[in-house]
Amino acid sequence: MKVSKLSLVKVKRLSVPAHDPGQRPTLNLLLKSLPESDLASLSEHLELVHLPLGDVLYEPDKELEHAFFPTTAIVSLHYVTAAGSSMETAGVGNEGMVGIPLFMGGNTTPGSAVVRTAGYAYRIERSLLKKEFSRANRLQQLLLRYTQTLVSQICQNAACNRHHSVEQQLSRWLLLTLDRISSGQFVMTQDLVANMLGVQRETVTTAAQNLQSLGCISYRRGHISVLDRNLLESRACDCYGQVKNELLRLLGAQ
Repeated sequence: MKVSKLSLVKVKRLSVPAHDPGQRPTLNLLLKSLPESDLASLSEHLELVHLPLGDVLYEPDKELEHAFFPTTAIVSLHYVTAAGSSMETAGVGNEGMVGIPLFMGGNTTPGSAVVRTAGYAYRIERSLLKKEFSRANRLQQLLLRYTQTLVSQICQNAACNRHHSVEQQLSRWLLLTLDRISSGQFVMTQDLVANMLGVQRETVTTAAQNLQSLGCISYRRGHISVLDRNLLESRACDCYGQVKNELLRLLGAQ
């Protein structure tokens, strides 16, 4: 499958928002699963940041400075080739964390992480994360379990991109995005979706038009509304259910 080149916008620093009482660490499911004592210890090192659409959290082969626990933002993980082409390998929302290389033994990765839905996240400096992880407490257990779910998601995406139609992939992708936001509407251009799926924009246009004609979604000027979730699930491949079930199996009981 031909991949599209992703234009990365370098951002020197993240902007810290004004205090928002609606934002709290427990909006992230990993942080919510921690015992109160562990969360209290970790919270001393957490910084609330706003992640604008298109922010680059890390780039290929460059050292990661922070890990991020999204609350309302969604981050897209990409594999980037030597030629500069890119395709999404996984998405991370309020169920997970961005920056697993920091506790898996390496500070760099051949991929990149780009914000595809603007929102908030809590970030932590890498040395502090490593210190908390090395304590071998509940945080370590959760992060290792989450890493397994992320690996499963990457493998499932690879199989999906190889064996399923673009309409099925788009439906899966929309459902996973819907699971990570609080409303049924989000801003998403067709160029961005094409970059995520690694296909041509025209292919995404055709798939989106098909879903719209069936009454699954409404699409206008970059705004997508899911009108019938059950119908959209019927158009997706079984990859969506498998990714979701693996997440529930490993983390749902938490």
